[in-house]
Amino acid sequence: MIAKALTIAGSDSGGGAGIQADLKTFTALGVYGMSAITAITVQNTVGVFGVHPVPPDIVYGQIKAVAEDIGIDALKTGMLFSQEIIEVVSQAIKDFKLNNLVVDPVMIAKSGDPLLKESARKTLLEKLLPLALIVTPNIPEAEDICKMEIKSIEDMEKACKIIHSLGSKYIVLKGGHLEGDVKVDVIYDGKEFHYLKAKSIPTKNTHGTGCTFSAAITSFLAKGESPIDAIKKAREYIQGAIENSLSLGKGHGPLNHTWNLPVSFSNNRVNTSK
Repeated sequence: MIAKALTIAGSDSGGGAGIQADLKTFTALGVYGMSAITAITVQNTVGVFGVHPVPPDIVYGQIKAVAEDIGIDALKTGMLFSQEIIEVVSQAIKDFKLNNLVVDPVMIAKSGDPLLKESARKTLLEKLLPLALIVTPNIPEAEDICKMEIKSIEDMEKACKIIHSLGSKYIVLKGGHLEGDVKVDVIYDGKEFHYLKAKSIPTKNTHGTGCTFSAAITSFLAKGESPIDAIKKAREYIQGAIENSLSLGKGHGPLNHTWNLPVSFSNNRVNTSK
């Protein structure tokens, strides 16, 4: 039976992040993708110019409709925006006994625009994170959650322990914001650390990296992979998506979500050489 994954996130009109990136990732990794939209954003590679949240009861209804009919093998959250939306998402996860939850604690867009109300931060930490199997913060998000500066691998390890104490089982702290030719992601399972190293790619086209990474983890969980293996395979996929990123727009261009497929895009040209 085909693996099924749900993304609960905002819509990116530019197509590089949010619901659009998640569904592309699900498809590229052979998973049937479904969505519950939390907000409509006016967005492109340059910035976020408007946010219109979906009514919380409609968000809950989308999750209910999918869970009761099609079923969900794994799910992820992205942009949740408000306290009210976080509350109904958390309730739906409990009501429908949804497992394999990946939380991407989206707070700020690549452009620097806020995607989570300050009033919602506490609700995210107290109600959603304890339900998560895996949480995937980047360094600015981890700094906000932990109220500390992160300048080294040792700081990342300390932050992982703090975030783990909030109730999530696995923490993946992404090291992309640290300087260096090699980027290191730190994984913490409550007992030991694991380290994923990858070559730094000199490109500005990284819009949607966090969404895509968490969606890839969700895909592999839906297919039955263990959390650690799902994270490792997702890291390999995201590396390829960055290495083959697309030069679109005037700001931070998108990743190439189809780089691993026989027919893919290569800077606006279809690439069938794979």
